Order: sequence, then structure tokens, then C-alpha cells
Amino acid sequence: MANVLTELNKHIFTITLNRPDKLNALNQETLSQLKQAAEEAAQNEDVRVIIITGSGEKAFVAGADINELAKTNAITGMQFAQYGQQVFNAIENCGKPVIAAVNGFALGGGCELAMACHLRIASDNARFGQPEIKLGVIPGFGGTQRLTRLVGKGKAMEMNLLGDMVSADQAEQMGLVNLVVPQGELMKTVHKVAEQLVNSAPIALRMIIDSINRGLECGMSEALDYEVKAFGVCCSSEDKNEGTAAFLEKRQAKFTGQ
Repeated sequence: MANVLTELNKHIFTITLNRPDKLNALNQETLSQLKQAAEEAAQNEDVRVIIITGSGEKAFVAGADINELAKTNAITGMQFAQYGQQVFNAIENCGKPVIAAVNGFALGGGCELAMACHLRIASDNARFGQPEIKLGVIPGFGGTQRLTRLVGKGKAMEMNLLGDMVSADQAEQMGLVNLVVPQGELMKTVHKVAEQLVNSAPIALRMIIDSINRGLECGMSEALDYEVKAFGVCCSSEDKNEGTAAFLEKRQAKFTGQ
């Protein structure tokens, strides 16, 4: 896949958006290849953590490809938005931790892609924004919804209505980013976090992701009920037996995902 590069190393699956001359903009072909890469990572039992980043030093993803956007109408526009949402939903609900390594501009679809990931670590030169209003459209890949859930209604309204960019530090302060690091330390930091996740219990990680995602879409009672069931799943696992035994024996646990 020319537009999306993948690499698997020590249970960490790295997906790199590879259109540096277009600031890694998302066209239909790139979205299709991203979907294929995400499905491959989700189905591969050797993969425990996924990293998504962009090629080059300027951009994570600078947004949708304007050349394609300019040709859309009501029908094709809806189809494009629906497909983008399907891809990002698959990433958000793949059951494995996904880290966005934001190495530059994360605008429009790029900001939406980062928000679909479970953790966002940004270099200090990163910039975030939903500038679609300046093109006469709105975010179509989840930007009105995920941004509101992450930063609250007020800031989400501001970013969507004004379309202005925010710095990495501002994004961290508002809860859009988990951590900001110097540009030269981004991937080192991301891999350190990924390695910590690799050594965690895969079933428990999946249950945490599922419980949080499902809980946001339902009432508190239903969410707590799902948490109880997820806790029961963990308690029936070999990983729980290993984790509790390792704690009592004062040693490092070795989780297998069983």
C-alpha cells in the first residue's frame, strides 16, 4: 500500500500515513488503505498495541484531500463522510490500545483520526483544529461528536465554529492531548508507552476500552452493568490468575491474553 505503511515489531503495529507531499491528506484511497491496515492489526493475535502516525516532520494528517472534496455533492459527500466514520469507528472499537503519535498538523480529518485513537501523544510543534467551516462544510468524520466528548461543549463549539488552530500545549490543557513532548523525543516516548501497554493484560485492556466506549453511549445504570460483566470476564481469565499470583509472589506478571 503506497499511501499507508505498516510495520510489526515486538507486538507493536505501526501504521504510517504516507503522503508527505500532500501533508498526509486523507483521500478515498488512503482511507481504504488505512481501513485495511487497521483490520489487519485488529485480527492479528500477535499485535497488542497500535501506533498511528504521519510521515515527514510537518504533518500527522492535514485533513481531507481538498481536490476530492471540491467534487462532492450531497450524495457523494454523505458517502465519503459515512466511509470515514466507519474507518475511524473501527479504529476506536478495535479492542486494542491505539496511540496517535501526532508529529505535526492534525487538522480536519487528521484531528478526527487522532480523536478516534485511545491515547494522543503530540510533539511540541503539533497543531490541532477543525477548520472545515472555512471551506463551507462541517467535520464529517466525527469531529462534532468526539471533540465535544473530549473537551466539552464550549471548547468544541469554539473550535468548530471558528475553525482556528490550537497549539499542542493548548490541546493538552483542554484534554484533547494526553502528553506533549519535544519533537525529537516523540517516537521514543510513544514506544515507551506502547511497551508498557504490551506488558499489560490484553483482555483487561480490551474490557477497559469497551467499557469506556460503551459507557459514553448509554445511561449510568447500563454502563455500570456492562462494567460488572466486563469485570467478570477478566476474573475468568488466566491473565487474572497470573496477575494476582505475580503480585502475591512479588514478581513481574507475564500476561498471555488467555
